[in-house]
Amino acid sequence: MKKLLRIIILISFGIFLFIGLLRLCMLFTTQDAVSSLETVPPKPVVLVPGAGLNSSGGPSAPLQDRLDAAIELYRQGKVQKLLLSGDNSGTYYNEPAAMQAYALSQGVPEEDLVLDYAGRRTYDTCYRAHHIFGLDEVIIVTQAYHLPRALFLCGNTGLDPIGIPVQQSRYLRSRYIFWNVREVFATVAAWIDVYMLKPIPILGEMEPIFPPQTRMNP
Repeated sequence: MKKLLRIIILISFGIFLFIGLLRLCMLFTTQDAVSSLETVPPKPVVLVPGAGLNSSGGPSAPLQDRLDAAIELYRQGKVQKLLLSGDNSGTYYNEPAAMQAYALSQGVPEEDLVLDYAGRRTYDTCYRAHHIFGLDEVIIVTQAYHLPRALFLCGNTGLDPIGIPVQQSRYLRSRYIFWNVREVFATVAAWIDVYMLKPIPILGEMEPIFPPQTRMNP
């Protein structure tokens, strides 16, 4: 039993070390793509990944923080469009529509809001931004714990991303701990998706956000 216990401990330690190295590598390889609201250069589009809805069907606190950052970029004139990507897999669950309603309430014109209804995962969101919406570069706004993975996935699905860690409002402590722990395991899934599985998300017809000549010059 002692020998078996030692083996289990060693295996557990090896797995923990491996996951930690993957996370550190992701942090290291994406750190140069991190910017801020004040210093980020202009890009055609800001990409807003979904982050869940609240009990009323509106954006959750983390999602609202992402939207607020994107809206601020729009007000500063640093982006032309907001690409709102989220899950709409259920009849009564529609992240992009909730994101659109919030952005409209903050004064963003409807014609500058682009909805992606098949952004079920961060991988899907990044992949579709390039392969469906015709983007080569984006600003992506999300929480600091999620940003390295978002940059890693976008950078490996055809995009040249710049990431902005959003200003976080007050989250439930239990949920915040859960999101951070989940992010560790999501890091492993991201590596597997990029280097092994290479899954193809829901696609469909190309929907270029705008012709190349209308893009904002950096």
